[in-house]
Order: sequence, then C-alpha cells, then structure tokens
Amino acid sequence: MAKRFRRVVTGHDKDGKSVFIADGLAPNVLEMASMPGVALTDLWRTGSAPASNAGNKDAAAGKIKLEPPADGTILRIVEFPPDRMWRKSADARKAFASIGAQGAPDHSSDDAMMHATASVDYIIVLEGEIWAVLDKGETLLKRGDILVQRGTNHSWSVRGNKPCIVAAILVGAAPVGRLARRAPGRATKRPGTKSRTKSSTKRKA
Repeated sequence: MAKRFRRVVTGHDKDGKSVFIADGLAPNVLEMASMPGVALTDLWRTGSAPASNAGNKDAAAGKIKLEPPADGTILRIVEFPPDRMWRKSADARKAFASIGAQGAPDHSSDDAMMHATASVDYIIVLEGEIWAVLDKGETLLKRGDILVQRGTNHSWSVRGNKPCIVAAILVGAAPVGRLARRAPGRATKRPGTKSRTKSSTKRKA
C-alpha cells in the first residue's frame, strides 16, 4: 500500500485574505498496476508560465501523467520499492502507457525502465536510497541528496531491502537527446503547444 502524505495548500477567500484551502492527505495517488509497489502522488500542478494562483480549485486532481505540460510543472512524490519486489514482474510498456508516456521508454536499452521526458526534474531523496542509472554511469543517491535530471535517458534502481521515497518537481522543457532526435525539427516545441511566429511575437507599435 502506498504511503500517504499530508498536503497543505493556501489560497484566498472572497475578501482576498489568505487562507488554508486544503489540509489533509493528498488524494491523488496512483499505484502502478504494471509496476507493483511503485506509487505516484501528485500534490500540485501548474499549466502555464507564469503560473496562475487564482481560484481555489485543486490543481492536482485528474489523471496522473508522467510529464508536465510544456509550460507547466508537477510537484510529485514517488515511492520505489526494492527491485526484487517489482523489477522482474513489471510490464514497462503498459506502465508508461498508463501515464500517457508511450514515447518515453528507450526500447533499444537492455533496461526496460530506461526512459526520457521533455522536462527538467529536481529530485530530492526523502527516505531510503536509490541508484540513478544513465546510459553511461550510475550513482547512489541517499536521503537529503538532490539530482537535477535534465531530459536525459535514465532509470531507477533500489538495490537494498527498504523502499525509497523521492520528491520530484518536474518542469516542462524542450526535448533534447534521444527525444529530440526522434522528432526532427521539434527540439524547441512540445506536442500540444503553439509555435511562435513573427506576427505573434512582434510588439505592437
């Protein structure tokens, strides 16, 4: 069963005074059926830059997807169980498809969990330890360590007997590396975004 986390969110009342609009266990939790024991908890999302702080709607509600919007962010908690509990039985294709990321996995890799996203991810280890695995090299991250993951091919491995819990702040970014090569000419454009043209960016006189 996924660990639950208290989430406190602020907002404004009808008079413009600051208030707490939520205080309780974060409700949007996805336990990955195709990756037993792996759980994602979305705490908040934004969909534009600059982000909007208007209204008191729960921005983390709705289907959990791996990547943030092109101009958006996701604040997420991820729980990884030890490899022995899920690695051999995991169905990577189904898992990534279930979070709208069919194009993320690197099917040429021997590691079925190797993947990349069009985002920059700030990963903070909260509990336990985890190996960050790249195409060339790997490093052990322990509690309090922070990884800046810049759209690179990567995978995760928990080789001990205790689960690892990380906080992840995902920020939409232009695809680089393998993702950029897969979609020539779209290195600065994310699916679903509008291209900037001279007419749209030209300042009015």
